[in-house]
Amino acid sequence: TAAPAGGDRPSVFEAVAQDSLMAAVKPALQHLVKLLAESNPARYGFLWRWFDEIYVLLDLLLQQHYLATCSASFSENFYSLKRIPMAEGTQLPLATAGLPKRQHWKSLLLLVLVPYLKGKLEKLVSSLREEDEYSIHPPSSSWKRFYKAFLAAYPFVNMTWEGWFLIQQLCYILGKAQHHSPMLRLAGVRLVRLTAEDLQALEKKFSGATSSQTHSFTSRVQSAVRKALSAVAFSLSTGLSVSVFFLQFLDWWYSSENQEAIKSLTALPTPPPPVHLDHEPSSALLPKLKTVCPLCRRVRVNSTALSTSGFVFCYRCVYTYVKTHQRCPVTGYATELQHLVKLYSPES
Repeated sequence: TAAPAGGDRPSVFEAVAQDSLMAAVKPALQHLVKLLAESNPARYGFLWRWFDEIYVLLDLLLQQHYLATCSASFSENFYSLKRIPMAEGTQLPLATAGLPKRQHWKSLLLLVLVPYLKGKLEKLVSSLREEDEYSIHPPSSSWKRFYKAFLAAYPFVNMTWEGWFLIQQLCYILGKAQHHSPMLRLAGVRLVRLTAEDLQALEKKFSGATSSQTHSFTSRVQSAVRKALSAVAFSLSTGLSVSVFFLQFLDWWYSSENQEAIKSLTALPTPPPPVHLDHEPSSALLPKLKTVCPLCRRVRVNSTALSTSGFVFCYRCVYTYVKTHQRCPVTGYATELQHLVKLYSPES
């Protein structure tokens, strides 16, 4: 269906910019959580291990608040956009009217659940590639045959997914579609700009909620919760308006494409001494012999060091531990599989 040629239709730059806003927020927050986990693994380590789940819960609360009050996601409201049902004609509903329940819940699930599942799938593919590279599973196992087929098919599935979005954006640019993203089509909504009436209605709604007096205890509690959510959402929106460029810079600085440039500009520092050994029960059991693995207590096989702490283990021992706990077994430093460094002696 061709898009209407009204002035309410946002440009493709506005539509794509609001998509990239939340994509820039998550990596920046993830890096801040990683710094906390490395500074004090015992206290903040769980934030790093459960970052995806904590983030999706906060994202769910944030998007629910904005969809209910502004008929838009957080990033769409940030760029003065709102969602309306596709069936709406020339008379556009106010942003304060909210979306119909069907479109509301579909929008919420597509805004929160799809990015979460996509991120989990990418992590699964990355871990399977690690296992395939180092042959963790026996070559004849049925599981290995299955995930080899999955790894072979994933690039084509991902290319189809990204191509779907690209084609939709091209159709939007050419005026052949009402929405720039397939997610909006699946939700049954389209984006339009906020009008002067919308802004007045939103301002009146927020000021009316502040001045209204409630009498029952339940209504007072509900009003207090709504005010708290509104204050958090407003603070986040105001803070992002000031720090959006800083978040974009952090996203660029810590992106995988920029890592080679970072390594050429900054030398890799020597790992700091393990200052958290007193908090780890395994630290008291460190072997006296340097050739013994701290995990299996045997002579190391296929020695592998952790770049985050400098300790050396058997490859299979430390691979299994880091994959399960995402930290160094001795120091508790936040660690991922890419921090494993295999060591080769001249005799081998």
